[in-house]
Amino acid sequence: MLQWLGLAFILLLADQFTKTLIVGYYHLGDSTYVTSFFNIVRVHNTGAAFSFLASAGGWQRWFFTALGFVAAVVIIWLLRSHAGQKLFSFAMACILGGAVGNVIDRLIHGYVVDFLDFHWNGMHFPAFNVADCAISVGAMCLILDELLRVRKT
Repeated sequence: MLQWLGLAFILLLADQFTKTLIVGYYHLGDSTYVTSFFNIVRVHNTGAAFSFLASAGGWQRWFFTALGFVAAVVIIWLLRSHAGQKLFSFAMACILGGAVGNVIDRLIHGYVVDFLDFHWNGMHFPAFNVADCAISVGAMCLILDELLRVRKT
């Protein structure tokens, strides 16, 4: 279990380090062109994925903080009880590191700092961060783990 908590901690550190750089060097809305399809931009997300509930009036900060905390507790319990299942545990560690990273943002800032901006033909995908990447990778691995588990039966 410790190796999975270690992975979650490394992802958390990477997330918080990159967000600290963005907050330190960018003002809200500042953007740097990187390629024809990618920019670095400072965005504040008071909602959840794709800014869901971003304009809900403030209660969502505490709701998503509590949800992240509950998810972390459940994931730690799952890691403890399924530590031998490598893909499942990898997925849970990724989700844990990302969830805690975004919870820290909500507690410190009141919003999540996003900065990875992919776009194509003038259309921008919602900006995201390292924590969101970790959660997405974890979710994909969780789906793969379940598909592989069902296929074995």
